Amino acid sequence: MHVGIIGGGVAGLAAAYQLTKTGHTAEVFEQAPFLGGQASTFDVFGGRLERGYHHLFVSDTDITDLIHEIGLGGQLAWLESSVGFYLKDQGGTDSGGAGKIWDFATPLDLLRFKPISLRDRLTVGFWTLILQKTRNYRKFENITAKDWLTRRMGRRAYEVVWEPLLRGKFGAFYDKISMTWIWGKINLRVASRGKGGGRERLGYPMGSFGEVIDVVADKIAGQGGVVHTSATVNRIVETGGRATTLEVQLAGSETERREYDAIIATTPSYVFTRLAPAMPKEYQDKLEGIDYLSAVLMVLVLDRPFTNKYWLNIADPDMPFVALIEHTNLIDPKLYGGKHILYISNYPSRDSSLYKMPADELMDLFVPHLRKINPDFDRSWVIEHHHHRVDGAQPIVGVGYAQGIPDHRTPLKGLYLANTTQIYPEDRGTNYSVRMGNLVARMVMDDAGTP
Repeated sequence: MHVGIIGGGVAGLAAAYQLTKTGHTAEVFEQAPFLGGQASTFDVFGGRLERGYHHLFVSDTDITDLIHEIGLGGQLAWLESSVGFYLKDQGGTDSGGAGKIWDFATPLDLLRFKPISLRDRLTVGFWTLILQKTRNYRKFENITAKDWLTRRMGRRAYEVVWEPLLRGKFGAFYDKISMTWIWGKINLRVASRGKGGGRERLGYPMGSFGEVIDVVADKIAGQGGVVHTSATVNRIVETGGRATTLEVQLAGSETERREYDAIIATTPSYVFTRLAPAMPKEYQDKLEGIDYLSAVLMVLVLDRPFTNKYWLNIADPDMPFVALIEHTNLIDPKLYGGKHILYISNYPSRDSSLYKMPADELMDLFVPHLRKINPDFDRSWVIEHHHHRVDGAQPIVGVGYAQGIPDHRTPLKGLYLANTTQIYPEDRGTNYSVRMGNLVARMVMDDAGTP
């Protein structure tokens, strides 16, 4: 078989690797000048750093198996994480003080979390344990996280702990998010903890995710596939009842048509609708029925640490970011010339002022808020900063989400879709992109009657 793949992110490369490994030919078209999509990297003081923060959980077996299979298992390190919870002054004696960072990595940390009462802490711990033990996520599909958490854990616990996180992640959609999403997050994190509820362990390939992507691309080429960058797919053409023709333009070349036995598209749904021929209404409605938020990331290269936490959740709706991820509190700064790496993360809509704001204005906005978290912080600590936008980064997982997921097999013969809206009940991530790429590659082969 000869398969065309739109998108050189993790899912597209995983599908191409799987196909070429089993004797088929795959041709990947990536519009960007680099591969990896949200896991792509850039150079920072002699090291390679992801444009968006990345790590692996212990349960991420699909990508872990791939890393070992391509010969990079020795590069994969499992490291103890540190998690904090920044809470603004709530007023009153249980606010815990203005702008305090609370440890938030273990059950014992929860017991010490004084912004909520001891009774609420015990209630949160009890229901968190129940969620950890629950395997049937479908019971949460038709209730919002706001409703479920408020009823079980109490209004105070919801407002202090959960609502700021949901608002930061999903903005105006915060009260429409399905409880299934929270269930998935809790199960993922708990699976990465040691026995007895210890601190979570996270995985990272010490040559960066970029090295993994490069080796996978080389393997695809060595197995007879082709990987293009700076290659634009203008549209998918339906001919003879099959949507297996691509109109493409490679760098420095004229537009041309290429024929395939099957096509796998890994673009966001709103891009896919522009590329693909007209779909039957039911399928088209599913493509158009899921909203996305973008990711806005500012990466600061510092001359010293900012905090002692790897992951710091921000429970302050007045702050213009939802989390701070201090990469070098997990990974040795020596990989980046001794410099310290801090990601500032947010998930705005594409029409928001935060999304449209240029890098220097974002820095002006962020610096006063960073000083609230660390009063000693000074802009002179920043050696350089990098600004990245990722469109279609976070699908909105509302109630009844499962019923609106489009099938990987589209209604058009020979055309398949694999994107983050179809990762469910888990949330988006490199592991699930690998799993999905493998799955769709097998679908293509099964439908063609090949091994």
